[in-house]
Amino acid sequence: MTVDASPTLPANDAEPDAPVAQEDRYTNRELSWLSFNRRVLAESENESYPLLERLRFLSISASNLDEFTMVRIAGLEGQVQRGIETQAIDGASPRQQLAAIREQLLQLEDRQQASLDTLSALLAEEGIILAPVEALSDEQQGWLAAYFESDILPLITPQAIDPSHPFPFVANKGIGVIFRLKRGKRQADLIEMVLIPSGAPRFVRVPGEQAIYVAIEQLVTRFADQLFPGFKVLGDGVFRVLRDSDIEVEEEAEDLVRYFRTAIQRRRRGHVVLLELDEDCDGIAETLLREQLEVDEDMIVKSGGMLGLADLATICNEPRPDLKFTPFSPRYPERILEHDGDCFSAIREKDIVIHHPFESFDVVVDFLRQAARDPAVVSIKQTLYRAGDQSPVIAALIEAAQNGKAVTAVVELKARFDEERNIHWASELERVGVQVIYGFTEWKTHAKVSLVVRREEDGYRTYCHFGTGNYHPINAKIYTDLSFFTANAALGRDAAKLFNFITGYIEPDDLEHLALSPIGLQEQLFALIDAEIANAKAGKPAGIWVKLNSITYKPMIDKLYEASQAGVEIHMVVRGICSLRAGLPGVSDNIRVKSIIGRFLEHSRVWAFANGKALPSRQAKVYLTSADAMSRNLVRRVEVMVPITNKTVHDQVLGQVMLANILDTEQSWQLDPDGQYHRLRQGDGGFNCHQYFMANPSLSGRGAALAEHEVPRLTLRGADA
Repeated sequence: MTVDASPTLPANDAEPDAPVAQEDRYTNRELSWLSFNRRVLAESENESYPLLERLRFLSISASNLDEFTMVRIAGLEGQVQRGIETQAIDGASPRQQLAAIREQLLQLEDRQQASLDTLSALLAEEGIILAPVEALSDEQQGWLAAYFESDILPLITPQAIDPSHPFPFVANKGIGVIFRLKRGKRQADLIEMVLIPSGAPRFVRVPGEQAIYVAIEQLVTRFADQLFPGFKVLGDGVFRVLRDSDIEVEEEAEDLVRYFRTAIQRRRRGHVVLLELDEDCDGIAETLLREQLEVDEDMIVKSGGMLGLADLATICNEPRPDLKFTPFSPRYPERILEHDGDCFSAIREKDIVIHHPFESFDVVVDFLRQAARDPAVVSIKQTLYRAGDQSPVIAALIEAAQNGKAVTAVVELKARFDEERNIHWASELERVGVQVIYGFTEWKTHAKVSLVVRREEDGYRTYCHFGTGNYHPINAKIYTDLSFFTANAALGRDAAKLFNFITGYIEPDDLEHLALSPIGLQEQLFALIDAEIANAKAGKPAGIWVKLNSITYKPMIDKLYEASQAGVEIHMVVRGICSLRAGLPGVSDNIRVKSIIGRFLEHSRVWAFANGKALPSRQAKVYLTSADAMSRNLVRRVEVMVPITNKTVHDQVLGQVMLANILDTEQSWQLDPDGQYHRLRQGDGGFNCHQYFMANPSLSGRGAALAEHEVPRLTLRGADA
């Protein structure tokens, strides 16, 4: 299959003047993230998608924005309050960034509401209705009144706000309704608050052939007479609160587990970052909320629509397959099936890479389950960053320990929003005798590595798994990631040194193949880029292909600018934040950046260097890594980068995964020199990399079946494949 790559490299209609100020060379991290979330929101407007999938993208964009507010905006507000004037990469102060963020945030929320209005109308035509109570029939309203009395009233607690009734605590992401009431002509107005319990359903489904959903806060407002008999409602308003949810680790913390248990409690009571109100909120009630929650005008957002759009995800579970993507079942690697499911036998024969979610995460779980049950396995070492709620990986490690294996688990307590879950898993693992390590106080352990030592006829053999994503079975169904399995002895020795570094602070100084951050990974990347610069200056083919989630690290951006100016052709697939400016005259003319947003979340991280021949070629140097190009990954985290030398795996990663990403037009957004993105071609003549991966088997996982079903080969015009 030959796909014309030229659509990914459009000529710009009008190039900007060469930048004269240093800040013009970079895009602000926070504004770039907001741009990413606009691209996510645009998928809710994508008319080629089924309606419930569009609604899901809307809920994802809202959830993303909540997290951005709770972490990034909270951090900037904290800097302003403490008088910190640290400038961002583009030279903006925290106060300037907050002003720019607020303007874009308001626009983004307006666009979310507009998308909801559009989707509500389209879904209503399909029998899925988001309805105000007043729009329903008398019979339906009667059912809701009875439901409210039997199922909602017992859950909620009206609370008066006066000197004898202190203002209640409103949880993070908590939704409530505030009322201004009066009883009798002479009594003063009374303020009452009703908080929606976290265990209550956000949407109530009315029985009937149609799927009619009513937001619970509407029921509280509509049936206030049941809550406050004898009172007259003078005014009301729905509100929602977002709090600072970041956790800062103090270097002097003596016990990380105890520290995080306390810190999680503190986070739940973090200061209010944002107060969301419906635009018809009673003025007196609003004033009370502002005073009690200690928010100023800049921390208030009023909406004419629904609050908390992230909760729309529950409606996406409506059993309407006709309004969802066609179900996709990931393939199990035939290479392993050819070995009767024996992972060790298949890996011992030669390296294998698994492309999730197109290939099943079950193979990763089976690798660990087999290790747990195999009498020849003597030890297992495992990093755990995010493992999920019902984790088969944790279950396999527990089984291994119960079977007498020496099991070491590096559990990262600092994984944001997974701290509580990880504390739970650490306790479960310790209970059965697993040696649990919490890594470094100041660094997060973000590397994804499994190491299994097995006793075989010719001695001990080490089997390794290196991943670009987490050991999380749910994420593995929607995140695109790569799992690399190998029995290479040198990689096994390096992996053992990695674990010794984490568990015993024994810094490795003689690694054979792996590169680790924060002790050498960025230096190796710089050396590889320098080699491409040297090739370009010598007149040899020079190129870099890189796939990342984010790039914000100024030294890395400057090094890529240097490469561009030397004539190195650079293709970048950066899903999210990109502080690098592509196509700037005299700075980054030879850099092309695109973002892929589609059915699956792009998450894998890959670097490829031409090494003297036009990409893609078998001479290229290819690496998988757990690290993005951010200071936190390269300076403040333990990450790993592994070279790919096996021919078949090399071909799959470079000539299949990377090339398909570069050729994609259906789901791609091109980054323009002004920092804005535009969609590439869709429809006739376009290419969709996710559809390609769903339809075509991988190379290294295919095994002998390749002879029966040759994978369509992608080619880049003019490239030596």
